[in-house]
Amino acid sequence: MKGFEPTQTVPLVLGEDGTIRIRGSRVTLDSVIDEFKQGATAEEIQEDFPSITLREVYGAIAYYLDHAEEVERYLREQELAGETTRRLIEADQDLANLRKRIRERRDHLVK
Repeated sequence: MKGFEPTQTVPLVLGEDGTIRIRGSRVTLDSVIDEFKQGATAEEIQEDFPSITLREVYGAIAYYLDHAEEVERYLREQELAGETTRRLIEADQDLANLRKRIRERRDHLVK
């Protein structure tokens, strides 16, 4: 077949922060694959992320299916990074002071 191109471009881009996103959007590969693994169809995923096309959803899913081991490793790394960030944020907050201010404000309102 003349002009047949047996390759496809993947609609994914690796950001400077190490996050894989759908090209031209803020939608992460993590989000698409999470919904896919929960049983959502490509059409349902696209409805949840209207900034990406159905073709891009199918492309992300196809990439995942073709590279499941690498993508699963990436997803685990992203999850660990998220947990680390959460811990740092929580450790940096002065929860005792926050609780004290909330109690004072509540006591003031009750009086």
